Amino acid sequence: VQLGESGGVSVQAGGSLRLSCAASGDTDSTKYMGWFRQAPGKQREWVASIYRNYLDKLTTEYTSSVKGRFTISKDNALNTMYLQMNSLKPEDTAVYYCAADRYLRLDNNYRYWGQGTQVTVSS
Repeated sequence: VQLGESGGVSVQAGGSLRLSCAASGDTDSTKYMGWFRQAPGKQREWVASIYRNYLDKLTTEYTSSVKGRFTISKDNALNTMYLQMNSLKPEDTAVYYCAADRYLRLDNNYRYWGQGTQVTVSS
């Protein structure tokens, strides 16, 4: 499985961006997907996840700092995941990574990772 992020640019605070993560390879290995970010000098942080739960219900989860501002989605036909980011803040500045796995990883230790895309939000 290969993951490739795109869409990272520099924007002003209050602006919007949409990140994309295109997945190639075994689609079963991308049943669980997520976005992470890493700011300079900080540890990688989980941002959001998307998957179908045991009831086959589409489930999305967000870290509290982005809830209400970011929206994660996935186009299964294209095997591409998105992160719509609105009301961006300078503290959202980071390299954003997408990740995927065949199984739900409660420790966020996904098996497959993209190379990252830089998002810079200026005040």
